Amino acid sequence: MDSILSTAQTWLTDFFDSETKKEIQNLIKNDTEELKERFYKDLEFGTGGMRGMMGVGTNRINKYTLGKNTQGLGNYLKRTYPTEEVKVVIAYDCRHNSDTLARTVSEILSANGIKVFLFSELRTTPELSFAVKHLNCHAGIVLTASHNPPEYNGYKVYWTDGGQIVPPQDGEIIAEINSLSFEDINFEANESLIKLIDKDVDEAFFKASVSKGSFGAKDKDNFKIVFTSLHGTSITAIPEVLKRAGYRNVTIIEEQAKPDGDFPTVKSPNPEEPEALSMAIKKAEEIGADMVVGTDPDSDRLGIAVRNLEGKIELLNGNQTMVLMTKFLLDKYKENGFNGNEFIATTIVSTPMMEQMAKAYNVECKTSLTGFKWIGKMIKDFPDSTFIGGGEESFGYMVGDFVRDKDAVTATLLACEIAADAKASGSSFYKNLIDAYVDFGFYKEKLISLTKKGISGAEEIKQMLVDFKENPVESVQGSKVIWIEDYNTSIAKNVLTGEEKPINLPKSNVLIYETEDGTRIAARPSGTEPKVKFYISTNAKLEKAEDYKSVNSHLDTKIDGILSELNL
Repeated sequence: MDSILSTAQTWLTDFFDSETKKEIQNLIKNDTEELKERFYKDLEFGTGGMRGMMGVGTNRINKYTLGKNTQGLGNYLKRTYPTEEVKVVIAYDCRHNSDTLARTVSEILSANGIKVFLFSELRTTPELSFAVKHLNCHAGIVLTASHNPPEYNGYKVYWTDGGQIVPPQDGEIIAEINSLSFEDINFEANESLIKLIDKDVDEAFFKASVSKGSFGAKDKDNFKIVFTSLHGTSITAIPEVLKRAGYRNVTIIEEQAKPDGDFPTVKSPNPEEPEALSMAIKKAEEIGADMVVGTDPDSDRLGIAVRNLEGKIELLNGNQTMVLMTKFLLDKYKENGFNGNEFIATTIVSTPMMEQMAKAYNVECKTSLTGFKWIGKMIKDFPDSTFIGGGEESFGYMVGDFVRDKDAVTATLLACEIAADAKASGSSFYKNLIDAYVDFGFYKEKLISLTKKGISGAEEIKQMLVDFKENPVESVQGSKVIWIEDYNTSIAKNVLTGEEKPINLPKSNVLIYETEDGTRIAARPSGTEPKVKFYISTNAKLEKAEDYKSVNSHLDTKIDGILSELNL
């Protein structure tokens, strides 16, 4: 506690503003436990950048922690591009303080002689990614905490290609940041270097989204969509993109259309949670809509609900939407003829069905660590290859490479194109998914996410993963474990033969078990939330679509058995 108190007291110097000092003095005097939570560590970059609760302290999002990051980034950019006018574009979402923090970040960069393009109002993360290349910037920053609770905010950094920072840039930037003290932050803005942007970039982004996400779907006027932005930024883009693509029958959930950092109508603004889309699903049932689409606050994730075989609206998971979107794109490429250099992309905790589809279409499936920054890196690392599309189980998808991060704007349009075209042909999004299971195998996944907050929670998560590794699973529902993939050691081991293979990905705190029947169980801590996640993937042969219900029930029972075995 002495070291924490000492760190906190460094925030009582004249450099820090009076409100910050007053709050810290109050914590020192009245709430040592809260003081400990706020100063026991520094916030760090994770799979989705820097994210945390807002407030004073080194373990919180505030103008000083973000300021230090920004000063370090500015120093790094100027050193990397010493002969160029360095340019950075900045966007922000609907969260509390996002606009003021974005302004602070802009001022710090301008104080360091860097040209800043600042969106005049909130905009989506995919538009920020697009804007980096569109404006020929060296970097981009978006102020967002994605789908986290209202008390959070965050900061994601993008590089010249429009993708999030990856090695070696991330490590070099972090080293620069760690070399600084808070007193090194230059808050003295040069207003002449800050330019507000909006409609011109919007127009370019909308045109690109419509171009990349449209595939000539028929009978769009007969396709009903219910859309909710869940109080987030997608209201600035998705309705307009759908309109330009020819979708007139769109019902917007007005109660959730106004951006609001409190997210008053939902427990969590996360489309992965069925509750978040309950209002939209209710409306869809009332008006007989074909599809529900909901997005998270910064519009990189999308949840899709469609009518199932019984005609009821059912929320699909990220693996299901990813599979059908990718199959649709593969079919379109196949119609035009493959060139032989195409690839799709997925992540190590997403459905293995992506690999099976790639084999069937004779294209490569590249698999990365969790996080779209790694998919963006693939595109940069293989410039002579053509990226078709790809995603991850956490409700993210990317169509082509004009945006280099999860893109709920274009992915929403793509989903509507698939579903509208299917309906016009006498099928449906859901039936097409079942047909894909017949063609490539029926893969079904389940995610278990456990929240563990604070210092004790971080230790608990760490111990759970240690236990999962040191007490290895030997069989799952009667199927022997064959492979254990340890991404901390970069070794995959066959426990039956002793064979070892290197894992050619960066080290990560992930452990995956694979059994004889292809069942996979993965465990990893979240990079952006105080959670530990367990990913379960099962599969079975689906001979014909008529067998879907019975095989689906079998896989549900199997997953329930796995959860029981693992005490999850």
